[in-house]
Amino acid sequence: MKHEELVNMNMKDLKARLKEIGTQAQTAEGEALDALTTEAEDINGILQDIQNRANITRLAAQAGDNAGEGTPGEKGDDVKNKKREERGQSLKDGKTVQFNAKVAFGSVQNALSVTQAVTPKHTASDVKETFNDVSSLVDRVRAIPLNGGETYQRGYVKSYGDGAGSTAESADYSATEPTFGYVTMEKQKITAYTEEPEEMVKLPNADYDSVVEGSVTRAIRKYMNRQIMIGDGTSGKFKGIFHNPTKAADQVIDPAKDLSMKAITDETLDDIIYGYGGDEEVEDVAVLILNKKDLKAFAKLKDKQGRKFYTIVNHGNTGTIDGVPYVINSACKAVTDAQTSTAEYCMAYGPLSNYEMPIFSDIDARKSTDYKFKQGQIAYRADIFAGGAVAAYNGFIRVKRPEAGK
Repeated sequence: MKHEELVNMNMKDLKARLKEIGTQAQTAEGEALDALTTEAEDINGILQDIQNRANITRLAAQAGDNAGEGTPGEKGDDVKNKKREERGQSLKDGKTVQFNAKVAFGSVQNALSVTQAVTPKHTASDVKETFNDVSSLVDRVRAIPLNGGETYQRGYVKSYGDGAGSTAESADYSATEPTFGYVTMEKQKITAYTEEPEEMVKLPNADYDSVVEGSVTRAIRKYMNRQIMIGDGTSGKFKGIFHNPTKAADQVIDPAKDLSMKAITDETLDDIIYGYGGDEEVEDVAVLILNKKDLKAFAKLKDKQGRKFYTIVNHGNTGTIDGVPYVINSACKAVTDAQTSTAEYCMAYGPLSNYEMPIFSDIDARKSTDYKFKQGQIAYRADIFAGGAVAAYNGFIRVKRPEAGK
């Protein structure tokens, strides 16, 4: 649905549409899945706007309700009297209460001169987040839940055989045996840990504590995103798309198929698309993984008339280049960066389902106030057991920036 239609829907209908998108996404692929993702992100933004407006309305209503003087007296309707009653009942029940510091230490204010008067400070009710630093790649590769497992082995076809031919009478048939390969994915323990002083949770209004708590999970997802691309494949580690095992028999992607590029040109996208896949067809469900700098180079390229050569549609971390889906991942080097003394991988193109990521456990996130109780520190930790590797022979074509001088 278009944005104009979505903004005219109520919250109930938006949530129903979001649920419908979730169902459709189970079977959607390629551009259809990208469209559903974009619509879901749009709906989430609209729902957040609705919630923000509701919060503002609620705060305004509360301000209006508290503006009156109320009825004086110990049991009156005065707001202060009601708070006193609530605190008194809480104390009787053995609960912790808070008193206004100005009331408890009123003499401090009396000691201030006019020139020392403190002006009031106002604090926002939320924490403004920074730019997204987690690629959506981790959500789009093929995740396989295998709770409690240790390893996961995937078999794949390397060749269907090409030995068919004519045979003389009574002679042996032509041999056309397919060739298979296997890749093993071992579990890796990925962890994140952080601490914060207990004063953090007492800061006014904004929920700083939830931001710190969520950061450990975010850090794990960021690490997994990088490992999908550059995991070195050592014992118990991800085997990234850019990983080349020493033994040729273990290489799921043939390095001889890699493309070498020094710059983004008007032929770059065609070279990648037609360089991927078999000799008999052009693949149409593949995604380009690249650095944001190279996406910028695609966007800036112009034809002889000064018009943009590529049509780029951006949707945050994803989008399309002339209809070809892309996803940004900072683990990729940039073709447009200066050449170094060694060749470096910069882009990969292929169906994201060709990378499999077995998940051997859920993300276990915990909060503890006991570890450094004496220092008043709150600790957060999160961990997950997972692995990953390319699971199809030549499942991606890779673009490499050559070493300097070549």
